[in-house]
Amino acid sequence: MARPLLGRTIRRIRLEKGMAQQALAARLGISASYLNLIEHDQRALTASLLIKLTAALEVDIAALSGIAERQLEVGLQEVLADPMLGIEELPEQEIATLAGSAPNIARAVLALYRAWRVAREDASGIALPTGTRILLPTEEARDFFHDNANHFPVLEEAAELIGAELGAVPSEMNHAVAERLRRRHALTVTVGPLPGTLRRYDPDARRLELSETLPRESRGFHLAFQLMLLEAGEAVQKALGGHVPTSAEAGQLIRIGLLNYAAGALLMPYQAYLSTARLLRYDVEALASRFGVSFEQACHRLSTMQREGARGVPFFFLRVDPAGNVDKRFSAAGFPFARFGGSCPKWIVHQAFATPGQIRVQLAQLPDSAAFLCFARTVQGPPARWGDPAPVHVVAMGCDVARAGEVVYATGLDLETAMVGIGLSCRLCDRTDCRSRAFPPLEHRLSLDPLVEGAAPWRFEAKPRR
Repeated sequence: MARPLLGRTIRRIRLEKGMAQQALAARLGISASYLNLIEHDQRALTASLLIKLTAALEVDIAALSGIAERQLEVGLQEVLADPMLGIEELPEQEIATLAGSAPNIARAVLALYRAWRVAREDASGIALPTGTRILLPTEEARDFFHDNANHFPVLEEAAELIGAELGAVPSEMNHAVAERLRRRHALTVTVGPLPGTLRRYDPDARRLELSETLPRESRGFHLAFQLMLLEAGEAVQKALGGHVPTSAEAGQLIRIGLLNYAAGALLMPYQAYLSTARLLRYDVEALASRFGVSFEQACHRLSTMQREGARGVPFFFLRVDPAGNVDKRFSAAGFPFARFGGSCPKWIVHQAFATPGQIRVQLAQLPDSAAFLCFARTVQGPPARWGDPAPVHVVAMGCDVARAGEVVYATGLDLETAMVGIGLSCRLCDRTDCRSRAFPPLEHRLSLDPLVEGAAPWRFEAKPRR
C-alpha cells in the first residue's frame, strides 16, 4: 500500500482545527482553488509553501508525515479482508481515499469491527443502556496512548518540576526519590519477601513494601511510580483530557499507564535523555546504564521523545511474549501493526527469543517498500517460585530506514542489500516465495496441484480475485 500523500494530511489537520479552505488559502497567499488541488494531491508542495503551512496550521513538519492516514489505511485493509464480512477485494485507492478524506468514518468502521469481534468472541462485549459499548479495557487503554502519540507534555512538565526540586544526577536519583517519600510524605520503604506481589502500598500505615526479587532498576522505578502516585494526580487528570473511559477497569489501566509514564519522565528527564541518546546514537544498553534503568524502560522512554521542536528519532515500541501476544505497542515511527492477528514470522521480533539477552538487528521491508531498521532483545522477570518458568518477553524497536544512520545498530549494515522482506501478517501478505508463511493471503485464490509441490507452504495466484 502506497504511503499517504501530503494533501490528505493537510486536509485532515485543517478540518480538525475547524479552518475553512478559504481562510487557510488566504494565510498561505494562494487561491482556494489552488489549495483544493493541493489537498487532492493534484499539485506538488514547494519547500516555501510547506514552511508556510506548518506556521498556518500551527504544527511542525513531522505532523505532516501522513502516519495517521497510513495507519488508518492498514487498519481498514485488515478489517475489510476478513472473510466473515463477505466483501470482495476493494481497490487500494478506495481505502486510501476513505482514510484520507473521511478519517472519522474510517475510525468508526474500525471501532464497529472491533466491537463486532468482541461480541463474536464473547469477550465481554456489553452494551450499556446509554448505547455506549464497553471495549476490552486493554484495547481501550492501548488506543488511548496510541491516539496521543504516547507523548504527554503535561506529565513531562510535572516530572521536570519535581526533578528540579530533587536536583539529583541519575546515579543518585533512586536515593533522592526515597528521601522525598520519607521527608515529604512520611513514607516508610521496606524491601523483603512479598510472595506473589512486587509492590504493596498501605496508605493508612504510610508504608511501601517492595519485593526483594526486584532488581535495583525496578525498585527505583517503583519508588518513582509511588512518588508520582502521591504528587502527580492533577497532571494525570489533565493528561486524560476529555477522554471518558467506558469502564472502571479501562479508566484504572489508563491512569496506571500515565503514572508509569510520569515515573519514566522523572527518572529519564526529557532533554537530558534526548541529548544523551543522540550522543550515544541511541545505544539502548548504554542509555540504561547511564540512567540506572532497565533495558525495557530505556526503550519505552525513547518511544516518547516526540516533543514539538525537540523530537528524537521516531521509534515504534513493541513487547511480545513467546506465544506471540502483544501487550504493549506504540508507533511513533508509523510502523503499521496488524491489530487483529499475528505478525510476520520472519520479523526479528520472533527470532530474538532464540538468542536470549542478545540484541538482534534486522532491516525489514514491507510489501509497500516501506523499510525499517529494527532491533530486539529478550527481557526476563523473576519466576514466582522454584520450578515455575520465568516470564520472558521480547522488547523490539525500530525506525524508518531513512533515520538509520543516526542509530548505532545500523553500523556495518548495507542498507541496500541487507533487506529482509516481511509482511504485516500472513493473511495480508502477497509474497509468493515465503517459506515461513502460515496461511495463504485472504485476497488470493489458492493454486492447488497434486502433481507439483513448491518450496513455499502455499501456492496462490499472483493476481487477487475480483
